[in-house]
Amino acid sequence: MPAHPRIAFLASSVPEARSARDRLEARFGQFSPEDADVLCVLGGDGFMLHTLHRHGALGKPVFGMKLGTVGFLMNQHRPDDLVERLHASEAAVLRPLEMTATSESGATVTLLAYNEVSMLRQTRQTAHLRISLNGQVRLDELVCDGVLVATPAGSTAYNFSAHGPILPLGSQVVALTPIAAFRPRRWRGALLRSDTVVRIEVLDGHKRPVSATADSHEVRDVAEITVRESGERTVTLLFDPEHNLEERILNEQFTT
Repeated sequence: MPAHPRIAFLASSVPEARSARDRLEARFGQFSPEDADVLCVLGGDGFMLHTLHRHGALGKPVFGMKLGTVGFLMNQHRPDDLVERLHASEAAVLRPLEMTATSESGATVTLLAYNEVSMLRQTRQTAHLRISLNGQVRLDELVCDGVLVATPAGSTAYNFSAHGPILPLGSQVVALTPIAAFRPRRWRGALLRSDTVVRIEVLDGHKRPVSATADSHEVRDVAEITVRESGERTVTLLFDPEHNLEERILNEQFTT
């Protein structure tokens, strides 16, 4: 990174974040994401994910400062020594999941997910799902509220709330976690190699409609989805050395 990096400051809609952006722009200047050396995200985890989806293809490193409600992917907001922190930061390279969803109407859409891909019932009726791994059916019928596939970075979010495992960063593993499984009642999910191709089919989708979500992007009335690790996209998040992402994931496992 250059001694005087060109920074693009991106703020969420929270007034505190926008005020901080104005102050930082006045002090360090402002560059477009395309021309910047680093993106500085001001907000919470939701806005960080929004930024990764919008600007991740640029391949620029991203340093977040928490000015929102949730900040697992963010550093503390300390603007005075920002440049020094950027130079001392440690990188965490994330590879998102790629979800291809086919709706009941036959339409197909492909989306990326840095945290998780989830499927949820749309009505009071439970979802009936069939799960295949690398072309082989592993679960003929899962009766549940839903199911999700989580990355290591996302394993402490929705996945953890659904009683899924926390995954170490760089483990090359993803979590397949049921949400309120009714049958098989004892099934608690699975740990899969990150290169596994997961196919989830909706059984009786007209009576029991299901939606699929990649992070915050939803597709309604899906017939099936395929989830695999992206072969093309990576993003680099920067963290203060004393509180890097790997340490945060480890700490979550010893929180009481």
